[in-house]
Amino acid sequence: MSRKMKHKVIENLRIEKIATEGKSLGYHEGKVVFVANVAPGDLIDVRITKGRNSFMEGEAVRIIEYSENRTTPFCEHFGTCGGCKWQHLPYELQKDFKRQQVIDQFERIAKVDIPEVMPIIGSHKTQYYRNKLDFTFSNNRWLTREEIDSGADFERNALGFHIPKMFDKIVDINHCYLQGNHSNEIRNALRKFALDQGISFYDIRNQVGVLRNLIIRTSSTGEIMVIVQFGENDQEAIHLVMSHINALFPDLTSLLYIINLKKNETISDQEVITFAGQDYIDEEMDGLKFRISAKSFYQTNSEQAYELYKVARDFADLQGNEVVYDLYTGTGTIANFISKSARQVIGIEYVPEAIADARLNASINGITNTLFYSGDMKDVLNDDFMLQHEAPDVIITDPPRAGMHEDVVNMLLRLDAPKIVYVSCNPATQARDTALLSEKYHVEKIQPVDMFPHTYHVENVILLTKKP
Repeated sequence: MSRKMKHKVIENLRIEKIATEGKSLGYHEGKVVFVANVAPGDLIDVRITKGRNSFMEGEAVRIIEYSENRTTPFCEHFGTCGGCKWQHLPYELQKDFKRQQVIDQFERIAKVDIPEVMPIIGSHKTQYYRNKLDFTFSNNRWLTREEIDSGADFERNALGFHIPKMFDKIVDINHCYLQGNHSNEIRNALRKFALDQGISFYDIRNQVGVLRNLIIRTSSTGEIMVIVQFGENDQEAIHLVMSHINALFPDLTSLLYIINLKKNETISDQEVITFAGQDYIDEEMDGLKFRISAKSFYQTNSEQAYELYKVARDFADLQGNEVVYDLYTGTGTIANFISKSARQVIGIEYVPEAIADARLNASINGITNTLFYSGDMKDVLNDDFMLQHEAPDVIITDPPRAGMHEDVVNMLLRLDAPKIVYVSCNPATQARDTALLSEKYHVEKIQPVDMFPHTYHVENVILLTKKP
């Protein structure tokens, strides 16, 4: 795109509808123009930031006329923080857009006949619904344009979230509406203590600094886990920080820390050290108990996870004598959740620690008809595996956002199970895989579930049954 076009301002652009990744779009001279943080019906002036032959991207520099489809964002960080990009849209409208997103993806990508998409199952909680948040310490706080223009000196240390597309800039979060259970109190108290004590915040460019990351996990049972990640092995500072948290919040269920000297913040390969309390918290769902450790995966909206799994269970329609394969089983939540309705459930997952949790959760709940295997799905689910296990009557698959590897899809076609229940956090890759599976299967039911209010993300469950 030419430099002239990049700085061009398009005036009086009417925003027509919601697009992908939470953006909205309008049309200018035959091209689509994508704009963030606006609503269908807005009339805006937009500065172009990126362009291609068929589309442009821009940012709103002036809203001339506000849409009737707007509401007032409740968070002071809206528009800067990378989360909750749909706060300016009423929740009922958000649900409509998410359902339409599912329809659009299947019509555009899957290109197969589909039944009417059922009304989306909305979240009872639209605030404080997450059970896990990751906050980043940084010595490079995001400054607003007003702060920069003022010429004044500002505190540059921050504890919060990454600015979108800027790995080294952090917006300092005062209050986050995503997680309750004292999450804001813990984060703000830790920030204040670190500043008062002069403990260094992490410098991601130079890979130095003591305080690096804070993870807070909560459960529906009221238990809280706090994990502090340190970027340097400074034992004096570590003990000072952890002792302060323990003294200030003595009722924490689990207080843990990690010394991470790598160049990334992932903790799957790191030692987790227990400072106080247990090394896990307990979650409950439908009479089952699930043990959540620092590295465990668990759906981040506990209440909606129950709704999601109920849909998967209803679609499977188990009668008690079926063999079920639960692919990408994670910590075995779905496998254990449906186990009492099946003869046997076999779960497969890539992460060994997750499989260990799955087996532990089965044991805790006295479940004896589940088997769990660890390994890459396309490598585990092969001919040798099938020789050792009964063929599935039902397959439940819940892959990551990238969807299923083509080898896995091909194996599902060979397994020839009467039903496939496909749970997805990305309807686009789900639609792609559905197109491949359409060789033998047709889509019988589609049920979207909203796990993340005020975001464009939508979970979707489909039931695939064998063609006559």
